[in-house]
Amino acid sequence: MTRIYTDLQLHQLDQRLRPVRAFANLSRPRNGWIRAVRRALGMTQPQLAARLGMTRQSLDDLEKSEAGGKITLESLDRVAKALGCRLGYAIVPTTDSLAATRVRRAEEIADRQLKAVSHSMKLEAQGVTEKEIARQRRRLVDELLRGSGRELWR
Repeated sequence: MTRIYTDLQLHQLDQRLRPVRAFANLSRPRNGWIRAVRRALGMTQPQLAARLGMTRQSLDDLEKSEAGGKITLESLDRVAKALGCRLGYAIVPTTDSLAATRVRRAEEIADRQLKAVSHSMKLEAQGVTEKEIARQRRRLVDELLRGSGRELWR
């Protein structure tokens, strides 16, 4: 894959994730979304179970599995539709963007490499100024970001 194509993919996905970032800090209700939405709608377990074509006990098991983080996306989507809702699903970066995640990773690698070189240079009494270290760090980060994305995750 060419660098331009990869950068374009990264930019496009970052744009698609931008509106979703607001939901990244939204925590699941203690008893799960199914139970919370069902109760907010004033729907009983037997009523929702009937809409899903299952027993009340099976729905109770689904609610418990969702609250415990064990439900499948397929089951959650099916329940969402029965509740008149839509399932939203995304993997959202903990940083501002996927691009920022790549930069942070490149900085970690650069810092690790520079620390090793700096240590051996100090042992040889060849210390380098902070300004020079910062310049080398910027150069190394830029080089890592221009290279293959795979190199960042080895």
